[in-house]
Amino acid sequence: MGNQVSNFDPAPGYQSYDRPPEYPHRNERRDPGSGTRRAALVIHTIADIAAAFLGLWIVLYLLEANRDNVFVEFVHSVANALAWWSQDIFTMDTESLRVLLNFGLPALIYLAVGHGISVRLSRV
Repeated sequence: MGNQVSNFDPAPGYQSYDRPPEYPHRNERRDPGSGTRRAALVIHTIADIAAAFLGLWIVLYLLEANRDNVFVEFVHSVANALAWWSQDIFTMDTESLRVLLNFGLPALIYLAVGHGISVRLSRV
């Protein structure tokens, strides 16, 4: 019969296909610090969202948005829930200044604390 090939080994320099390639398990961490970076990002994002709701309520209030509107009611209720601890810290005669200070202070505190924790976790 002619030439029979009896050597099935790959040519020098080529990969053998006997075994499947080794992939890292999906459950294993690829980077040891990825969990803390993810936590830092979550804290940073939550602080930004809280400050955004508080800032949005201040803007809606100063622009005299319709308080019977569903969206305005929602933003006001979220802002009240976020700023429950700072209500009536400042009792001014000017209502707009009172709202600015009573909702602006928690927004700044949420940003400062959230970003501070986020930076601290990112450095670990």
